[in-house]
Amino acid sequence: MKFAVIVLPGSNCDIDMFHAVKDELGEEVEYVWHMETSLDEYDGVLIPGGFSYGDYLRCGAIARFANIMPAVKQAAEKGKPVLGVCNGFQILQELGLLPGAMRRNKELKFICRPVELIVNNDQTLFTSSYHKGEAITVPVAHGEGNFYCDEKTLTALKENKQIVFTYGSNINGSVADIAGITNEKGNVLGMMPHPERAVDSLLGSADGLKLFQSIVKNWRETHVTTA
Repeated sequence: MKFAVIVLPGSNCDIDMFHAVKDELGEEVEYVWHMETSLDEYDGVLIPGGFSYGDYLRCGAIARFANIMPAVKQAAEKGKPVLGVCNGFQILQELGLLPGAMRRNKELKFICRPVELIVNNDQTLFTSSYHKGEAITVPVAHGEGNFYCDEKTLTALKENKQIVFTYGSNINGSVADIAGITNEKGNVLGMMPHPERAVDSLLGSADGLKLFQSIVKNWRETHVTTA
């Protein structure tokens, strides 16, 4: 499986994402500069965290107009797995690929520490290597991770089982403790915690590696046949 790591001005987790895929997962991965216009050669798309374009206007608001973004939307429409982490989640919201918006953390402070996540749905292509209700440890690093949506959207998220990860203890004020959601189709995931920073016990946790393993496992089941 071949992954693309999108690199935008201000990305600062692209190297972490690249390392997670190449060195820990053992899959093929390449950096894709934001000025490119095609993702056809890639099987999965990863949008890393950081401060794209300095987070001017609001997080992800300028990044949505990058040359590569129509290709990201096209990849999502084709059913390819698309993962946006932290700033990547915010960008997916700005692109309209995921609902809701991000507000400042409830205490108006940047939060950077390991947190407990609960796997709310283990039936997605991102979470099939976990089990429902499993508690995992993954670090966060954000100032605007307070997920918000209206009641109608929240009801839809619950009914469609799009709420994939919730915080064990709500650290930022997010509606319904939401830490990560998918689109209705289930092939686009946005999450504020950083699974790419939890892929080796030396980093304090390897719980995030299962997310990447789930992507590859599901892709192989769909695309690889044996004689």
